[in-house]
Amino acid sequence: SCSPQLARPVSKMAALASKQTMRLKAAAPTRARIQSRRVVTVMAKRNEVSESYAKALVELADEKGKLEPVHADVDAIASLMANNQKLTQLVMNPVVDAEKKRAVLAKIGKEAGFNQYTINFLNLLVEKDRLALLEEICESFEDLYCKLTDTQVATLRSAVKLEQEQQFLIAKKLQELTGSKNIKLKPTIDTSLIAGFVVEYGSSQIDLSVRGQLEKVADELQSQLALRIA
Repeated sequence: SCSPQLARPVSKMAALASKQTMRLKAAAPTRARIQSRRVVTVMAKRNEVSESYAKALVELADEKGKLEPVHADVDAIASLMANNQKLTQLVMNPVVDAEKKRAVLAKIGKEAGFNQYTINFLNLLVEKDRLALLEEICESFEDLYCKLTDTQVATLRSAVKLEQEQQFLIAKKLQELTGSKNIKLKPTIDTSLIAGFVVEYGSSQIDLSVRGQLEKVADELQSQLALRIA
């Protein structure tokens, strides 16, 4: 059975969806405007529903002292969805039987050692036919988790895989620069950098790559050449 705390946001969203429908019926715009409004309404409702589910899971996990393990589970789910196209297609396909989806998720949860709250949450999504929103829910969960824990997420692009110690030093430096309590690095390999690395966080960037240095030198030479011609 699912936690009442997880069910509460669903009823709120149902009420909101009902109000939106009443507003649409009350108006009498042209057919084109109706179709346009429907698209906007569906997209808005989807975002709100995703956020409500994510918020419910964050609040429950935090209340039960299981925020970190549940966050690790959500991270794993997001990674699976990003790297396993077959799983994503199965989850998103409305034709696939709910029990089959439940069985696949149960197998994944067992192999990965998911927390029981995460397993219950996934079952709730199956029950409410909301699995198609799983990727959005994971994104919303990540945003809420970072706000709650004062965590700065940074993308770390490097020409080669960096050692854990190197990543730790980079995270420590970012912590000093941002003043954030926690730093979460998302490392990726980018061979076009030639050597070195680039860190991107918020609207800021630290470029310590060879490609970045070469581009900087090229820009300086171009500026000098333009001045001479002028």
